[in-house]
Amino acid sequence: MLALAIASVMTIMGVWQLGVYRSKTADATAQRAAAPPVALQSLFSIDEGLPSKAVGRRVTVDGTWGPATDQVLVTDRLQNGQAGLWVVSPLKLSDTDAVMIVRGWVASPSDPAVTPPSGPVRLSGSVVASEAEDSSDDAAKGRVLSSLRIPTIVHLVNYRVYDAFVVQSAVDAGAVPSPAPAIVAPPPPPTDHAGLRNVAYAVQWWIFAAFTLWMWARMVLDAHREPDDPTTTAGPGDPGTGGSERGDSGTGDRVGEAVESSGTVSA
Repeated sequence: MLALAIASVMTIMGVWQLGVYRSKTADATAQRAAAPPVALQSLFSIDEGLPSKAVGRRVTVDGTWGPATDQVLVTDRLQNGQAGLWVVSPLKLSDTDAVMIVRGWVASPSDPAVTPPSGPVRLSGSVVASEAEDSSDDAAKGRVLSSLRIPTIVHLVNYRVYDAFVVQSAVDAGAVPSPAPAIVAPPPPPTDHAGLRNVAYAVQWWIFAAFTLWMWARMVLDAHREPDDPTTTAGPGDPGTGGSERGDSGTGDRVGEAVESSGTVSA
């Protein structure tokens, strides 16, 4: 019973360490989402790939809306349970550089809110990565794409673009088009796996608990195992034993004594 109690305590300690890991991870993820917005260019440059630390961060972007012909729509996007499209427009940071902005959601390509804005603007939003689904074939069919992917869009524009999208949450300065697409909620930030050391501690506690139970089981089995039968000892009359040799020797002596006595009488 003591072994069971010790193993139970070790198991509880492992569960506690796992809970500590989950708590640290949730706190780190929440801190990333709640961090104050920073300039996009301060997180990474247009010459770099999207770093994991930048995904989900809130940013501000200053620029001028790019050509209307470079705007694209992304299909099969749900908003309040209704299918529609995302409107993605380029925001020029310089003559050669731009970032693609998810301006919002519309119900159909003919929605008046699809009309691209123009002029300078300062906006805020959240950084999101390209989606995994390949949409390279869509580029040859027009500007309605099946997935949100920078590798597809780079073939549709004549300038460099950041390896990320910014999902617009607000226009901080500049003209706001009317009507405007419905604001899109950015996807939740990726999980920050903080406190991985606590996961290792949890595994160690569970290994100790399993070892304790194994040792207890071995001790129980050893205590209830039947002892081996002792080897049967040969009796004094069995052939090849010392007793039989002594018996044969005694018989021979008596026979000799009888022969000698018989010879003496005859003489």
